[in-house]
Amino acid sequence: MSEPVTIQSTDYWIKVVEMLQQNWALIEAVKPEGVCVYFISDTSGVFDQMFFADEIAAREALVRNGFKRCADDLRLQSFLRPPPTPFHWSADPNGPIYSSGRFWRS
Repeated sequence: MSEPVTIQSTDYWIKVVEMLQQNWALIEAVKPEGVCVYFISDTSGVFDQMFFADEIAAREALVRNGFKRCADDLRLQSFLRPPPTPFHWSADPNGPIYSSGRFWRS
C-alpha cells in the first residue's frame, strides 16, 4: 500500500490530456514554502507536486499549462467527477511529468 497524502483543498483544477484521461490538481497552503500544487490521477494517486510563492502564482501557472478550474466550468462538472479521497503517492510511469519541466511551461 502506498503512503497516504492529506490534502484539505477541494477546489479542483483539471486538464484533459487525452480521451478518457484527465490530470487533476489541488492547491494547498504549506509553510514556509507558500503553496503546493498536487497533481492527481483519476485513481486518486498523487503523481507529482510543485511549489509556488502564493496561490496567485499557482493559479496563473495552472492556466498557462492548460488546466481549468472545475468550479468555473459547468459543462465539465456535468460529466467528470474528481478523484475521491483518500489520496496516496503513486509514481507516474513517465516520472514527475510536470515538476521535471518536460510538460510544463514556466
